[in-house]
Amino acid sequence: MNILTNRNILVTGGAGYIGSHTSRQLVNAGCNVVVVDNFYSGNRWAVPAQAHLVEGDAGDFELMSRVMLEHKIDAVIHFAGHIVVSESVTNPLKYYGNNTSGSRNLIAACLRTRVKHFIFSSSAAVYGIPGDNPILETTPVSPINPYGRSKLMTEWMLEDAASILIASSSKKDAFRYVALRYFNVAGASLDGVLGEATPEATHLIHIACQAACGKRKKVAIYGTDYPTPDGTCVRDYIHVEDLATAHLLALAHLLEGGSSEALNCGYGYGFSVKEVLETVRRVSRVDFEIVSAGRRDGDPPALIANTEKIRKLFPWKPTHQDLETICTTAFLWEKHHPHAN
Repeated sequence: MNILTNRNILVTGGAGYIGSHTSRQLVNAGCNVVVVDNFYSGNRWAVPAQAHLVEGDAGDFELMSRVMLEHKIDAVIHFAGHIVVSESVTNPLKYYGNNTSGSRNLIAACLRTRVKHFIFSSSAAVYGIPGDNPILETTPVSPINPYGRSKLMTEWMLEDAASILIASSSKKDAFRYVALRYFNVAGASLDGVLGEATPEATHLIHIACQAACGKRKKVAIYGTDYPTPDGTCVRDYIHVEDLATAHLLALAHLLEGGSSEALNCGYGYGFSVKEVLETVRRVSRVDFEIVSAGRRDGDPPALIANTEKIRKLFPWKPTHQDLETICTTAFLWEKHHPHAN
């Protein structure tokens, strides 16, 4: 991906879990990285030393406009956003304010400063409870919580903004975007430098690793009577490093004149809650307590991505698509890193 060399890339939320992994890959690819983060959930230690750090809010229109102009930004990768689904239900305006309104201001800053390329951290939550699996990008979108709605509204804003030509009648010079719809992101860098350290994180593998390290007493399985092989929910898990690589490929796609896209990011197969917990028990060699609890509202039996589109569009070849690798890297991070929560 030589097209990335010396490109000026603005990464919002670059001190966070996925943002920090992506920022490091961008630096290694030869990009000039500018990280913007207000440290609501990000960490200073996670920002690559080679990146230029701006402390501030990604939804601050004037600040983002100034940063884009000063650093001659070629593309924006937008991670900054609140991610706790349950909190979005109890405090929806917080999510619409940060995730939706903040994204609107960031997109407006791009249009103002003629930044043409935008990669958005979206979510499989835009699909809600789909009728069939695996889920295609053409599967109807019907989010069931404010978190999913806030992501979908941002996708709609990007779609509308992409119809605007900036200082040119050429389609090549139009504002273009890629929205990456993540499924279940997990794991940590293989060298142990980066991992999940978000205090409010509710991801299953993260929670299980905390239990294996004695940081929580037990792990609950919410529902054991689903129409799945073992009665527990099935999810498509993707290693954070493979997901970060997808962002670089999306960036290269746009820089080469590629079209705007919404793309699923997963592996195309799933594992049940019980399978995940047993895998964490096996790799950690800790028999932490697992308890059964009632179903949670809105949990579909299975969420599995159809990944044919991203694999055809990009030369994306995941290298960590193994549940044991995902769980092992997550556990070692949780066990050995002083910043793990």
